Amino acid sequence: MESVQSKDASVVTILDPKFKYEVAREPGGENIKYCFQCGTCTSGCKVAELDRKYNPRKIIRMVILGMRERVLASDFIWLCATCYTCHERCPQDVRIPEVMNALKNIAVREGYIHPAFRAQAELIAGNGRLYEVDELANERRTDWGLREIPQGSPEVAEIFGMTGLADLLSGGAGGTS
Repeated sequence: MESVQSKDASVVTILDPKFKYEVAREPGGENIKYCFQCGTCTSGCKVAELDRKYNPRKIIRMVILGMRERVLASDFIWLCATCYTCHERCPQDVRIPEVMNALKNIAVREGYIHPAFRAQAELIAGNGRLYEVDELANERRTDWGLREIPQGSPEVAEIFGMTGLADLLSGGAGGTS
């Protein structure tokens, strides 16, 4: 890894020239090196329309340059709406939504767990779903002739345990928030 001094002498960026290859080996990241920075992804991105700071082209460029920590620790990889507009328009078939998923997977493995992802995972771990089904909802279901939905889900807890997600959420594998 190389250390590069920026214009601001107080900022040092560590570059990892192998980062793009790691992303390319990750499921979904295989085509990242095809990007030639045309900007088509950003010009059609609905999230970029709402937040000018979100720029898929820039995220891909930072990966190619090896700005590993900056990419993995950023909020931006978590903002992709996975609408596939960029995928449909990309002349190089980079498959940016899949690249963003690959980056999220690497980030979580390395302990960069976004607070929104953590909150969703904890809800799923506790309820078996994102939204708790309360007593009133179950009463309605019974009135409609549907079965009640039980609280919690031992199957989800088992899956979280088998995949290591439970350890990551509890901070056991270098998890940070």
